[in-house]
Amino acid sequence: MNNSKYQTLVVQRGGFGPHTASVSLHRPDVRNAFNEVVVAELTAAFAELGQDSSVRAIVLAAEGKAFCAGADLNWMKAMAGFSWEQNHADAALLAEMLWTIYSCPVPVIARVQGDVYAGGVGLVAVCDVVVAVESAGFCLSEAKLGLLPATIGPYVVRALGEQASRRYFVTAERFSAAEAHRLGLVHELATPESLDDKVGAIAAAIAANGPHAVRACKRLVQDVAHASLTPALRDDTARRIADIRASAEGREGVQSFLNKSRPAWLA
Repeated sequence: MNNSKYQTLVVQRGGFGPHTASVSLHRPDVRNAFNEVVVAELTAAFAELGQDSSVRAIVLAAEGKAFCAGADLNWMKAMAGFSWEQNHADAALLAEMLWTIYSCPVPVIARVQGDVYAGGVGLVAVCDVVVAVESAGFCLSEAKLGLLPATIGPYVVRALGEQASRRYFVTAERFSAAEAHRLGLVHELATPESLDDKVGAIAAAIAANGPHAVRACKRLVQDVAHASLTPALRDDTARRIADIRASAEGREGVQSFLNKSRPAWLA
């Protein structure tokens, strides 16, 4: 992918192993805060990478001391003069960006090297796996400004949990990476020195699996996590396993396991 078309991102291939891509926020001078350009470019980058069959894992990273400080101050100043219709249109673009990353067919790993505030917490929450340095702090700070974490809310509540969200949405307290780990928002803690190794190991584990199966697994979790255990759901899951068992990848994977050979995706 040609990085020159992005003003606020660095997009690279293979930085975390074969079949990986990375998307890095590249605004360290403003703590990687969002503006309309960041929102548009993240949407475009993940839409494109999600359609690339050669990519099996995407790392979402950031440059500088902070992972993401939420909304850019200049962007917030501009929004202060917006009409309701303009605010709605602007928020809809942010909601679309979050959905594009969350629903990206390829698993997304967040590499959190620093503090995460407001909308940045939503950016972390839409990722499938989160690795954070132990020194990182998290804060849903919107209420301090008389606002609320609305567009990120559905993802943060899913990732952080309802009970913890009840607290941190209304208090706007800062909480540690250790607490985020305890609550389930963060999967792995790391030192700055071990961060890339841990992210790379997770990317390698994903890339070693059947690529179609991995995409199907990601979709399965999203589809069944909040679904009622109805006859229709049970039939849907039976259909899904039948589909993948009958697929070329499924057949090859089972035969490779039985024959103790390497499947083609590991060639």
